[in-house]
Amino acid sequence: MKPLLPALLALAVSTPVLAAKIAMEDQSQIPPAPAKPEGQQWFQPPHERDLPDDAFGRLVQQGRAIFVDTRNQASEYVGNGMNCTNCHLDQGRQANSAPLWGAYTMYPAYRKKNDKVNSYAERIQGCFQFSMNGTAPPADGAVINALTAYSYWMSTGAPVNQSLPGRMYPVIAEPQGGYDLARGKQVYAEQCAICHGDNGQGQKSGDDFVFPPLWGKDSYNWGAGMHRINTAAAFIKTSMPLGKGGSLSDADAWHVAAYMNSHERPQDPRLVDGSVEKTRVRFHANDGVNLYGQKVNGVVLGQGTR
Repeated sequence: MKPLLPALLALAVSTPVLAAKIAMEDQSQIPPAPAKPEGQQWFQPPHERDLPDDAFGRLVQQGRAIFVDTRNQASEYVGNGMNCTNCHLDQGRQANSAPLWGAYTMYPAYRKKNDKVNSYAERIQGCFQFSMNGTAPPADGAVINALTAYSYWMSTGAPVNQSLPGRMYPVIAEPQGGYDLARGKQVYAEQCAICHGDNGQGQKSGDDFVFPPLWGKDSYNWGAGMHRINTAAAFIKTSMPLGKGGSLSDADAWHVAAYMNSHERPQDPRLVDGSVEKTRVRFHANDGVNLYGQKVNGVVLGQGTR
């Protein structure tokens, strides 16, 4: 069982923690999640009805509100049309979709890519910088405090520093011969466009996205973990199309992930000296399978949307 964080309810700490620039968003330094033993359930987070009617319960509810409606509840830090729950499905509960109950107990953790031990607050800051194409909320501020409380509560009863089954997106092997963009385009038209639009623009109700954009100016930027084809393929395989997770073959999940990530999107905020090539070498050359800085259909990707 986890000890209660003594300063969880505080909106400030005695020594302010600055919002550090996060170099990478991956969690590759953490041991991979084991497979779920046959016949066992995934870890079960608590129900909202079990929240206490006190300051802690209200802070958790605030964190949940930010998590599911990030674009409106934390608008000053969000630069696109995304919400946390677009990637962490079912309000951060769903196994194999990077659930909060599997993430919180694994931090602090050393991350090889930026050569430092990252706190859980820094991990959340990275999501805002990359997946939300925004700016990092202060680590000691109200937004991070509420999201941390929500994550802490969701992991009630989870073991500390143990990689639970279902904690991450599962690894999906790349198809023999590699991905096929033409096949990916076909899969997208048949399976994805009905929700995410013919041009990956997503769907709105009023000013809010009902289905998130997958490329273009309102999508995640080139620094987000989902720009890696292998990461996107794993998410798609288990969770997409919505409500029909597991219906695509491994190969088609790879093909459509590659097609999705063969389109331009906002620039990587870590752009080195204004150079896509320098940024590719420094941050993308050894970061999974990705198309940043690669030529696709005669165009070098990574210039960023205008």
